[in-house]
Amino acid sequence: MFTFEPRLDSKETVFKNEVKIKFDLYNSLFLTLPFYQVKNTGLALPYFFSHCENGILNEESPEDIIESFFKKQIGISNPNEVTDLLFRFIQYIERQVVLFDAVEDAAYSKIRVDGETSLDSLMNNALQDEDLYKKIQDCLREFKLRLVLTAHPTQFYPGPILSIMTDLTEAIKVNDVNSINLLLKQLGKTPFFNKQKPTPVDEALSLNWFLENILYQTASDVHNKIEEVFKLNLGNHSLIELGFWPGGDRDGNPYVTSETTKQVSAALRKTLFKCYYEDFCKLKRRITFIGTEKHLAKLQELLYSNAYGSPCAINSTNIKEELLEILKKVKEVLKNNHDGLFAELVEDFIWKVKLFGCHFASLDIRQDSRVLRNLFKECIESEELKGQVPENYFELSEEEKIKALPLSYADFTNYKSFNALSQDALDVIRLIKDLQNQNGKRACHRFIISNCQKASDILQLQQLFLWSGWKPEELDVDFVPLFETIDDLKGAYEVMDILYSHKIYKKHLDRRRNRQVIMLGFSDSTKDGGYLMANYSIYYAKSSLTDISRKHNIDLAFFDGRGGPPARGGGKTHKFYASFGKDIANKQIQITVQGQTISSYYGTYESSTNNMEQLIHAGIDSALERQDTDTMNANEKALLSDLADVSYDYFMNLREHPLFLKFMENQSPLKMLSQINIGSRPVKRNGNSELKLEDLRAISFVTSWSQVKMNIPGFYGVGTALKSIKERGDWENAKALYKEVGFFKTVIDNCMMSMSKADFRLTQYLSKDKTYGEFWQQLKKEYDLTRELILELSGMSTLMEKNPIDKMSISLREKIVLPLVIIQRYAIIKCSSPDISDKEREIYNKLAMRTIYGIINAARNSA
Repeated sequence: MFTFEPRLDSKETVFKNEVKIKFDLYNSLFLTLPFYQVKNTGLALPYFFSHCENGILNEESPEDIIESFFKKQIGISNPNEVTDLLFRFIQYIERQVVLFDAVEDAAYSKIRVDGETSLDSLMNNALQDEDLYKKIQDCLREFKLRLVLTAHPTQFYPGPILSIMTDLTEAIKVNDVNSINLLLKQLGKTPFFNKQKPTPVDEALSLNWFLENILYQTASDVHNKIEEVFKLNLGNHSLIELGFWPGGDRDGNPYVTSETTKQVSAALRKTLFKCYYEDFCKLKRRITFIGTEKHLAKLQELLYSNAYGSPCAINSTNIKEELLEILKKVKEVLKNNHDGLFAELVEDFIWKVKLFGCHFASLDIRQDSRVLRNLFKECIESEELKGQVPENYFELSEEEKIKALPLSYADFTNYKSFNALSQDALDVIRLIKDLQNQNGKRACHRFIISNCQKASDILQLQQLFLWSGWKPEELDVDFVPLFETIDDLKGAYEVMDILYSHKIYKKHLDRRRNRQVIMLGFSDSTKDGGYLMANYSIYYAKSSLTDISRKHNIDLAFFDGRGGPPARGGGKTHKFYASFGKDIANKQIQITVQGQTISSYYGTYESSTNNMEQLIHAGIDSALERQDTDTMNANEKALLSDLADVSYDYFMNLREHPLFLKFMENQSPLKMLSQINIGSRPVKRNGNSELKLEDLRAISFVTSWSQVKMNIPGFYGVGTALKSIKERGDWENAKALYKEVGFFKTVIDNCMMSMSKADFRLTQYLSKDKTYGEFWQQLKKEYDLTRELILELSGMSTLMEKNPIDKMSISLREKIVLPLVIIQRYAIIKCSSPDISDKEREIYNKLAMRTIYGIINAARNSA
């Protein structure tokens, strides 16, 4: 008698059943809902989809595709009716993206959780291997994951939409068709974006949704899970910390002020205590025993007054230790008198208070070095501080400047005549001390200097603190240099060597337990030198900075400014961190989380938990197992350097092309990014000046190319670099580099992801354009070359062949937004036409702007 074991479906099959089929099913329901004024808009949309696909296959222009649809398919020729229906199509497609997100999130645990990189697999292995268990214990006592939510203007789902997505995801998990139908109706009638630009406080309150509804619980659960298995007795050391930039990041954002920072800090505290109070109510329902009454009453009074009392930004105090003491007393009563019943609930609460204190997430302060230099100049020219440094200070050499800085104490308050940015910087330096007193040291303890180029940039900031009433022994602040351009990354070693050798700064580090945080910027380095050079420069900087820090016995932690897409340091983040060898400091993983990456990685309990666990697994994996295999030897480093150099030269030639900026301005929605109401920060620094690449924010640079589906920052120059290696006879070494060095493999695999989201067919019509034809062909030629050689290098037949789930997800998402790209290109062409009225141009401009939202969200990491 034969017995048959059931065959386990592959994840690809699961994806088709749980995502593609379900999306098609619920989308068909969604399209029949009559939301808008034009009759049967949803029913007409599938015909528009197929018409767009056929038009692209036939290499038709966006104008031809749109106009032929309305004339041949539905017989509409009135321009107002055409644009009206296009707006309705956009509204439907925006919501289709939300539906797809919800369907995919509902299947998350079935398609996304990777057993090999899960924390559970690591724990199981450790429990069976005593030596491994002890090594992981030692690693975790020093390890930290710090997730920093940033205010970059690409996360625009408002709170109501996020709530609908959450409920929709839960309904889809159990196939509750009635609830799904109602939620789709609600989705169709709920506004998607702000009518006005959000303020920095608005941005903070929007991101608070993720702290309150997701990260509060997931950070605690992951922390407790690890503590329970490895019995760490961590004391005050937290494995997971949350950071926050909205309200603190003023680099290029004149709307962020010290008052903003104060309001956001108060809002974070209030949100946290609301979470605490909800937990307390659950706790009180269970703990109804004699001996706990007075402790619970005191706890309730403290939590309620902080959660729901009058604004407490000024009069609030740090009550973390008081809360912990009360909870410990409750736990003792339970253990001594009530058999420890429900003690685990109290223990969970204790861990949350240890993790979040009274601050919830640490506010990072960031300002550009040029602003701080100007402030320093105003200070030394003031009557009170005149003579502290030589009058010709800014004419001195770097070495002379460092010697001239006294790093002396003063309480300088007479700065109301300074310019607004200078006043704000001094105000916030003083405010940091207040925030630490009110909410604890971790409430605000880092000042990041953007575009940091010299050691004097750091020392001048330290002096500004000392002139603002901070005494050296109480200066509980990390001064964090941010190196982001190619040149700055190369010069970072020398800057830190000077700082580590400086007597007074060294004393400051002694008080900080010899710990230094250095931030590296991925985004600007890609804009500055291209994809391959940016990644190599990051690697080189990490390696050299680790070397100089170890020579000075400094415990170094890297804070990586990573965006969502590969062109801004995104992609498969956990693989990136798992790929480092022993030549790079890896005790901590500190990263920014921005744009739609926030909602896609940390928007649900499952995705948030999994992404946290994967990053922690990557950090431990790198520290314990991959140190030797992923440490590049001299020949491998030389090969990677050669690839980066060739790529850099080719990318710089593109940047200098006379049509480069012109193409971005006229063929992408770059100019419209400043008009959409999804962020408070301007698209570029020096907002009133003419467009210069160095002033253009990296997020705008990358987003513009992703909107036209060309993704130039994510691959350009890679193909030419690989070709040069192949022609000189080093191809087998390049293949070995991909196979054996995790860092290089991750860089190439992320490049594949970027290329998978490109579709040159959508701009094929430009190949014959009088102005841009030759330029477009140059871009397409490099895409084709890069694709051909990356496939040969990796041994794959198609891009992302070994990541089928991501490949399928990208393909379906790109198909959903294909009409949006066509509409956007159509509207941009119309806007540039001299034959339309100002009113018509305004309508087409608005039409193009409306497409930006859906295209960004569909990619989930395109900006």
